[in-house]
Amino acid sequence: MATPPDSDEVILEQPCPIRDVLDRIGNQWSLLILEALAPGKLRFNALMREIGDISKQMLSRTLKQLEQDGFITRTLYPEVPPRVEYSLTPLGHSFLEPMQQLVDWADTHHHAIVAARARYRSMQASP
Repeated sequence: MATPPDSDEVILEQPCPIRDVLDRIGNQWSLLILEALAPGKLRFNALMREIGDISKQMLSRTLKQLEQDGFITRTLYPEVPPRVEYSLTPLGHSFLEPMQQLVDWADTHHHAIVAARARYRSMQASP
């Protein structure tokens, strides 16, 4: 039986911790899913309705990634038909405050960012 690597080995094999985490939660869908789950448990179709323009495949893939990273939990109820609910874990709940700060910052500064993009485009168009 192989012995598990010690914690130092695992850490050294991982990419940059900041990039590793931000790549997962900073994608197009993760923040929306976490925000949708903030009030409480939701089933798959309710999440689809809440988010709107996400495909079933992308929602399923992102939920699996968030579950793998410990942000959400998936609860399967042994009913017919089976019922599955998704909810935030304590780790997921701990992310809501910094996530909300990011959302607030983006909302506050969106106008300035759009204006900067327009200035950049106009400078690129000028000879």
